[in-house]
Amino acid sequence: MSRSDGALPGRVGPGTYGDVTRGRPAVATALRSYQRAHDAFDEAVAERLGINRTDFRCLDILEQYQPMPAGALARAAGLSSGAATFAVDRLVASGFVRRRHDEADRRRILVEIVPEAHRTVAALHAGLVRDARRLLAAYSEEEIQVVCRFLEDGRQILERNLPT
Repeated sequence: MSRSDGALPGRVGPGTYGDVTRGRPAVATALRSYQRAHDAFDEAVAERLGINRTDFRCLDILEQYQPMPAGALARAAGLSSGAATFAVDRLVASGFVRRRHDEADRRRILVEIVPEAHRTVAALHAGLVRDARRLLAAYSEEEIQVVCRFLEDGRQILERNLPT
């Protein structure tokens, strides 16, 4: 059932996943709604950059952990080495990343974001970052620690339960 404004109804009913929230369906609803909004944001940014979501996921990982070898990027993105190579090839061709030799081991190739691409991606996230900083300023340090613990514990649960 859809609403006239296009938004999805926000509820988790019996039988959806069982009572995984110990009577707290609001948490599950909020998480799923947040995830949809995050996915929509990432999709819009990828579209503005002219790349697909897989390549954007690689760009996001590099943004956090660069430079890194393509094999490490493949593992972090959940891609096969071949798929990661194609993603890096596309990102190099689009001017977002470059390959370079590791100065400590010239046989090893690292992938990194080029500075102009970093600025482009940062500009697309500027409003989000500004609003997130404003939001976080309204929380106490203890509240932020609880949120971080919840997100980290949730990440670990997701990783443990990946379908194989």
